[in-house]
Amino acid sequence: MWILSASGCRWLGAAGSLAVAVGGLTAGTLPVREPWGLWAPRGPALTVAGAVLAYLGLTLLVAAWWRYGRLLADGVRDRVLVTLACWTAPLLLAPPLYSADVYSYIAQGAMVLEGHDVYGAGPSVLGPDDLGADAADSVGGHWTDTPAPYGPVFLLLAQAVVKATGGEIVSAVLGMRLIALGALALIVWAVRGLGGDGDHSGALWLAALNPLLLIHVVGGMHNDGLMIGLMLSGVLLAVRGRWVLGCVLVGLAMMIKSPAAVALLFIGVMVARRDGDGDGGGGVRGVVKGLVLPGLVAGAVAVGATLVAGTGFGWLRTQSVAGAIHTALSVTNDVGLGLGLLFGDDPEPVKGVVQKLGLLAAAVLILVLAWRAWKGRIDPVLGLGLSLVGLVALSPMVQPWYLLWGAVVVGAVAWRSGAGLVLGVVSAALVYETAPSGRTPWYGFVVAGVVLVLGLVWMRRGAAAPQTVDGPVVTGPLERTRP
Repeated sequence: MWILSASGCRWLGAAGSLAVAVGGLTAGTLPVREPWGLWAPRGPALTVAGAVLAYLGLTLLVAAWWRYGRLLADGVRDRVLVTLACWTAPLLLAPPLYSADVYSYIAQGAMVLEGHDVYGAGPSVLGPDDLGADAADSVGGHWTDTPAPYGPVFLLLAQAVVKATGGEIVSAVLGMRLIALGALALIVWAVRGLGGDGDHSGALWLAALNPLLLIHVVGGMHNDGLMIGLMLSGVLLAVRGRWVLGCVLVGLAMMIKSPAAVALLFIGVMVARRDGDGDGGGGVRGVVKGLVLPGLVAGAVAVGATLVAGTGFGWLRTQSVAGAIHTALSVTNDVGLGLGLLFGDDPEPVKGVVQKLGLLAAAVLILVLAWRAWKGRIDPVLGLGLSLVGLVALSPMVQPWYLLWGAVVVGAVAWRSGAGLVLGVVSAALVYETAPSGRTPWYGFVVAGVVLVLGLVWMRRGAAAPQTVDGPVVTGPLERTRP
């Protein structure tokens, strides 16, 4: 059947993406008001119809993506970048989808222009006559008074968008989507580079065509995409031996969102191994060089970016603000809350302890993976990807799109590994957790759970033969650059 071919998957996915975009016109994360009437509410009946259409379209996109991946795994060659363009294009003019975060970004950019301290107050400080007032009024409830947890580089970009558009909400949203497209382009470039001279199709399947990325980075314009793009580009440069410039890019990524700092440890591993014999025996000089110099370079970038932005160093104290907001996907949050309610009337102290233990466990996992990468038992890039997945799983604040931090990295170098397949299944499940309106209804968790179980059962029955992610280095980007 033509629909099951690579070409059929391309157009089936494009139809699904178009349905998501059209459904989003009535069921998306619409602004409270906008002057053109393009993204205005159309009444409850059309809202429900739009949500149904968006869910059906999302299911088409996921099905087309999964089938497309099976074809690529079987050796079918296709124009993957053309497929990516077809799946992305329908989302370009859609309203914000699956999240209201872009309104926070615009409001924070306006706050900088209006002279407010973005690290001391939330978007609610903007008055009705201020730039970005419409965006501030459209921010999700608990984020209205939340200071910005983002670095100064992202605030500079948001400020530039607001200044260029005059804060008009539709134009500003589309400006933020241009940044998201730039992030997607960086991801594609880095993934292709990490794949060396071979076929990049499968890596792009998990890292770039992933529906979780399309709906949350392109549709929802989350700045996680830009963090990932800069971080992965920095890692690629480090793999090619240009580790100083790579650390500069990772430093910029950190000034978008701080989790990118994990990449410095694995770049340090690459530096240490190159400085030695490449077999985990670089000696004291190599270890010190790898541990110290990447951090110094990225730290200098962070200081310079903060001084240029003029927003101050308040980002150092706001990194934990998101952790105060309960998200059902955070295991440590849920366990801590449950234990706190079981043993007392106030769950917060117990929850805080469990959250800290989760972060400690994540730190231990990251160090273990870095040590194994230094010893040559796992590829450093793969180690970075698995570390970021572990960090997300044990963090006090987890959103569906956070999975992309590690999934994109793993996809770049080990998409056919067991870890890559599991991340593909989890990605397909998490797209259902959030409604196009940005809310998280109970049925979203039910559908996500069903998809997750079906996907894992499919894997267990041996529908694919995963490679190992351990043992000798399973991909060769680092090996190609050793002297």
